[in-house]
Amino acid sequence: MLSHISPKSEVSVRQNLKWLYILRNLMICCEVLLIVLSVHGLGIRLPEQQLWLVVLATGAANLYTSMRMQADDLVTELEIFSQISLDVFAIAALLYLTGGASNPITWVFLLPLIITAIMLPQAYAWYMVILTTSLYTMLIAFNVPLPSIEPHMPDPALMKTNTEGYLLLQHAHVMNDKSYFSLHMFGMWFGFVFSAGLVAFFVVELARTLRVQERSLAKARENALRDERVIALGTLAASAAHDMGTPLGTIAIVSHELSQEYPSHRYPELYEKMSIIQQQINRCKEALSVMSASAGEVRAESGSVMLLIEYIDDVIKQWRTHESAVKLSYFIDPHIETDAKIIAERTLTHSLINILNNAAEASPPELGIEFHASWDLNTIKIRIRDFGPGFPPEIVEFAGKQPVVSKKRGLGVGLFLTYSTITRLGGIIKHYNSDSGGAIVEITLPLLNTETTDVNFGNG
Repeated sequence: MLSHISPKSEVSVRQNLKWLYILRNLMICCEVLLIVLSVHGLGIRLPEQQLWLVVLATGAANLYTSMRMQADDLVTELEIFSQISLDVFAIAALLYLTGGASNPITWVFLLPLIITAIMLPQAYAWYMVILTTSLYTMLIAFNVPLPSIEPHMPDPALMKTNTEGYLLLQHAHVMNDKSYFSLHMFGMWFGFVFSAGLVAFFVVELARTLRVQERSLAKARENALRDERVIALGTLAASAAHDMGTPLGTIAIVSHELSQEYPSHRYPELYEKMSIIQQQINRCKEALSVMSASAGEVRAESGSVMLLIEYIDDVIKQWRTHESAVKLSYFIDPHIETDAKIIAERTLTHSLINILNNAAEASPPELGIEFHASWDLNTIKIRIRDFGPGFPPEIVEFAGKQPVVSKKRGLGVGLFLTYSTITRLGGIIKHYNSDSGGAIVEITLPLLNTETTDVNFGNG
């Protein structure tokens, strides 16, 4: 009957089961306190054995819930509803033994309804309305009455035979009437205090959990939107690489034939220019091969495991082949782990080179750029700084999170793809302007420690 209701995520439902366990422990403590206070403090004659039996049954149910939380089986919304319904029947049993609907704490039926409305979909809330209303109605007619603590008014005929006794009985009636009213007021006061404490503790915590889930959902949507943009750019890049492959190959053939027709010993200047053209053609081919790479390529297939110090040297060397004239200040933390390893993925290498190129383009030639790196066996932190004008204020907050139309000051699609690559690899990238001038890009990446390497590559 309830199977048509779509379940929430397993994490959310299991968290709700934990909250039910905590709330039931609180309810058991309050039940014990009320029974002891009523029987031994106020001297009200209640069916104590039956009440303790209900409390014991509730405790046994909560013990099962505790064991259920340790199991790995799927927790469903129907199970959560059944757990709340069990609490409703326990409350109904306690009220049945203590006056039914005349008990001043019958408001407690609202608590399961509130919890159901917060934790479960709307359909379950209406089922809980039907259940609590039915039990409340039954308690009006079927209950164990509370013992009478309000004596009857003395017979007026007694005043003719025993005036003093009549006055004493009348005074006792007035005093007990005040005690009865005070007891009822105490029950209402306790109900307010308990419900206020519940709202402050339980409902607020649930609201906080919902806000955390909303933030996670918003972040997931942002990542999905970024991935869609990356896929669109990847499709355009693959199409461009396919269209440019043929003319680039033709240019390579023609340049090779020209270098054969005009040898270096006869035409040294022309041959040198042809060599430069061939180098740039090879560079274009390498760039097109990166553009043509599949976006869904597995990390282990797109790169090899390298020592981190060797990988950083390799990245710097590749960047130096195209930017040999730029001054680079190279800083490595002396307290590094020499055994740290990383997957030398091609897209990661291209991303780091892209950041270095942007920094070199923005920084004056005489100042150059700075490259700082420090790491342990688990993570590496890279900081690249230039001495240029810095990130423009109008885009500093979203640079890298979405493509920029203009590539002014080294910003554009390249930084967006770099941001996406670092995020996909489980890293964090931050960019900001330095107080002393220039822009700083900080990258934090996870590494392969010895245990991870053994697991991933030792079992193959």
